[in-house]
Parts: sequence; C-alpha cells; structure tokens
Amino acid sequence: MAFDGILLNGVLDELERNLLNGRVDKIYQPEKDEIHLIIRNNQSNFRLLISASANFPRIHLTNIVKSNPTVPPMFCMAARKHLDGSRLISLEQPGFERILILSFEALNEFGDKAVKKLYVEIMGRHSNIVLVDDNNRILDSIKHVGGNVSRVREVLPGRNYIFPPSHDKLDPMTADRQTVMDSLKSVNSGSQAASTLMSAFTGISRTTAEEIVHSALGTVSTESLSKDDSLLIADSFEYFFARVKSKGFAPCILLSADSSPADILPFEYSRFADSNIRYYKSFSEALDDFYSIKDSADRILQRTSNLHRTIKNNLERCEKKLALHLKELDEARSGDTYRLYGELITANIHNIPSGSNEVSLPNYYDPDNTLVSIHLDPGKTPSQNAQAYFRLFAKTKTIKEKAAALIHDTRTEIEYLESLSESLSRATNEAEIQEIADELAREGYIKIRAAKKPEKQKATVKPHRFISSDGFVILVGRNNTQNDMLTLRLSQNNDIWLHAKAVPGSHVIIKTEGKSVPDTTLIEAATLAAYHSKAKLSENVPVDYCPVKNVKKPSGAKPGMVIYNNYKTLYVTPTEEAVSRLKVSNN
Repeated sequence: MAFDGILLNGVLDELERNLLNGRVDKIYQPEKDEIHLIIRNNQSNFRLLISASANFPRIHLTNIVKSNPTVPPMFCMAARKHLDGSRLISLEQPGFERILILSFEALNEFGDKAVKKLYVEIMGRHSNIVLVDDNNRILDSIKHVGGNVSRVREVLPGRNYIFPPSHDKLDPMTADRQTVMDSLKSVNSGSQAASTLMSAFTGISRTTAEEIVHSALGTVSTESLSKDDSLLIADSFEYFFARVKSKGFAPCILLSADSSPADILPFEYSRFADSNIRYYKSFSEALDDFYSIKDSADRILQRTSNLHRTIKNNLERCEKKLALHLKELDEARSGDTYRLYGELITANIHNIPSGSNEVSLPNYYDPDNTLVSIHLDPGKTPSQNAQAYFRLFAKTKTIKEKAAALIHDTRTEIEYLESLSESLSRATNEAEIQEIADELAREGYIKIRAAKKPEKQKATVKPHRFISSDGFVILVGRNNTQNDMLTLRLSQNNDIWLHAKAVPGSHVIIKTEGKSVPDTTLIEAATLAAYHSKAKLSENVPVDYCPVKNVKKPSGAKPGMVIYNNYKTLYVTPTEEAVSRLKVSNN
C-alpha cells in the first residue's frame, strides 16, 4: 500500500494531538531528501521525520536518530533561518490529497509575526518538501524542479507555489453515495471498480480500493457488475470513509508469510486474516517499524551502488588481464620446443644443406629417435637458424617469468577487490561506506575530490564487538582498513586470529588476556568469521586460526591482505541465531 491519503489523514490526526502549538527547537537534515524537526510541546520533545524519498516518502514522529552531515545542506540552512523558534499553528490536508501543509508562526526580519509554511508532498518519485513565505513565494525546496524537468510546474526559490495537478479527482471525504454510483456507471467488473475508485477519488491506493470492493461483494474478481453491486460498493465506500471521518483508526501492519512487514493499514481490512495483522498504538510507531529496515536498506543501496560499480568494473578489467597473461604464459611454454630445435640443429649442423626450407632431424631425447620437422630460414646458415631458435627460447623464458609475476599480481588484486566487495555488501551505515570509499581512493580506484573547506573530523566506526559464552571479547573487522588495524595494532601476540579459509571476509580476534581459550569460544569465533565472509550462506565453512604472532603483512601488500603459518582449521556452519546471541554492541 502506498502512503495514501488515508494513512496521511491518520498521521495528521496524530500530529495535531502531539505537536499543535509546539515550538521548533532544532532542525536537522540527515539525508539529502529528509529533514527532522525537533518540536517541543507539553514539556516533551518530539522528532518529526519528513522524507521526500522517491521510494519511501512519508511524514511521522520517529524515535530513530540519524547522524548528520558536518556541513548542513542548503535546505536545512533555509529551514533553520525561517523556522527556528517558530510555533506550529496548523496542519492541513487539502482535498484529501497526499499533501500536508504545516503552518508556522515566526518573526520576520522586521520582528513582525509572519506565517511560513512547509508543503509536504507525498507523491512517489515526485515527492518534495517546499518552504514558502507568507506571500506563498517559495523560499527553498529539498528538491529543485526546473522547467527542463517538469513543464507543468517549477519548484524553485522565488517562484510562487502551485499545487501539483489533481487530475480532476474528487475528495472522498465529501463524496456521497450517488457520486460513487455515478463513477461506477461504465464499470463491468470488480477489478475495474477498484481501478475506477482509485482514478476518480484522491488519496485512495489500490489496497484500499480493493478493500472497499471486497467488503461489498466478498471478492474483487467479479466478471460482471450489476446495478445492485454498484450500490453495495457505494454503501461500502460510505461506511469506510465514515470510519475515517470519525477517526476510528487502529494502525496495523500486514505481515507476509515469513512474518516480515508487507503493508501498512489505517485499521484492519476484512480481506486479511487477523493472524496476519500486527497492531500498534500509533501510526508513528507502525511507520517507524515498517520503514526503518526498508528505508535503511534502500539508502545503503543508493550510496553503495557507485562503489559496487567501480569494484565490478575493476574486477572485470582484472579478469581480462588475467586471461591475457594466462594466454601469454601458455604461448611461452612453447619455448622448450625452440630450445630443442636449436640443439638439434647444432648437433646436426654439418648435415644440413645451406638454403634449406625445412629439415627432419632425429630427436636424441626420445628413446625411439623420432624425426622432428624443423622450419628453417633459407636466407640464413644452419648456425644462424640455431641461434635464432635459441633467441626465441630466451625471449619466451623472459615472457614466462614476467607472465607468471603478472598472473600472481592480478590474482592478488582480484582477491583484494573481492574482499572490498564483500565488505561493502556488509556495510550498514554511512561511516562504514565512507571508510571503504576512502580506501578505494587511497588505492587509486577512485579520484579524491579536493575539499573546498577543511572538514571536521569524520565519524568513525568501531569493529563489531561480541562476548563469547565463556566471557571472552571477540572483535570482528568491518572492512580491510579495520582488519589491518585490528590484527596489526589492537591485538597482542597471544590473542587468537581467525579468518574464513580462501574466501574474502573479516579478520576476527579473540582477546585472550593471557588465558587459555576454550573450544566453545573458538567455535563461536569461527562462526563469526564464517558469518562475516563470502561463505556466509554455506555449510561446513573452513576457518583457519592461529596466534596473532603467526600473522604477518608482506611489504607493499594491500589493506587487509596478510599471510599466516602454523595454523589449525575448524569447520562451522554460520547462522543468524548464533551471531545474535553473541552480539554486545554495534558502534
């Protein structure tokens, strides 16, 4: 279900009860398309989340606190300038559209009271947050929309605010039974009836339209629709919106077969079994629960897509290089044949007539003395032909040595890039992603942008921290940079180092504190190493372990790349349950 007009109406009622007449205390913009207003009302602080995300636009109260950029974006600065200290005096949903208007009373530059408004447009990829002054002139918007993007309406500072086109839809809150009947005149089936309700009235999603039809007819898949059916649908429509008008909301989430959130509803819908419904005290709690994981995953995907593409492109480049080097090596292996030709010509030099194009000579390395056909350059003497073959042999020997070294280097780079890809796939926040981006820049895979102004110290993340059943601290690196820091700087010689065998993954350290490590802790640490590796979904994953003193970093090796000796191997099957039992903190 989209964040439709009905959900927005329920949120509006909730925001009026909690925020009306409250004062804006702080304003943050943690995402490029999302702002948070801290509003103090009735001696409590409320965090109002407003998002114009293309995939998950919404507005509701939230308990989720996000990190903010070191330099506030322009829209955040404009909102602070005009709304800091202002009082929220009204909230309005015009025509049951997916638009919420927040009006704030603030002082203008002359010290007089003036009303500034935030237009929150919940419209999929066209969603926006627009700040206007008391003359309805746009002060700024979180997304600028110029004439090259939309010929219908420009959303730019200095322009007058114009509502998005309504497509002549009707307000369902004011529609009577006859209006609904009239909209269904040309409809032939239940599915067409649902589509018609969506297109005729504002703020109705498909899920809601199908619920109205289903409540009337017991199904949506009717092949025909009689006049009586239309009357039943009109009655169902009227009953549904009577409940909305009376604020008879009971926010709930529809669960899928695996109990994950599948949809969010303003109250129970008759189409769905009550066992698949999870109820909430407020829309904000339901929306926080529904969107937190989905929105976080979507934003992580957006932020990592370019880095994934960079890694993928470089992996493809390396694979092509490796194929060429392997081909060169295979061709260079013919060098032994050139040496044989040179030796056979030298051994039979007096029996080869000058000017010959080809000669067949017995191979004295073969017990049967089989004849070997050798091509000759008739313009050269037999001795010169022999020397030519020896030179070819020397050349192929050099090529073979260089190809072998290049193959080793290319395979090492492939291994390194795969480790970066694995770390990136496990990144869960901006700081982790930034660490990987910085590493890619240091290694020359992406360009470092010149900073216009000195930045504040970047946010850092700590390794994952776990406690074993026996009370030992287990640390897990999040990326190659952390792996190096964990193994080479934060560990003692008698700590235990673990890593999934022959696959990209995290370095894992058991802090021994000089104590003997029980098998239970070893198995749990090995499980963490397997879980935080490319073999996460595999069974019986081999995990190597040894004291940290046996782990070395070769000179010039890339981040996260080490060698180790005198190790042992455990076989474990990683599971989400085993990891969740051990986790202590995820800084």
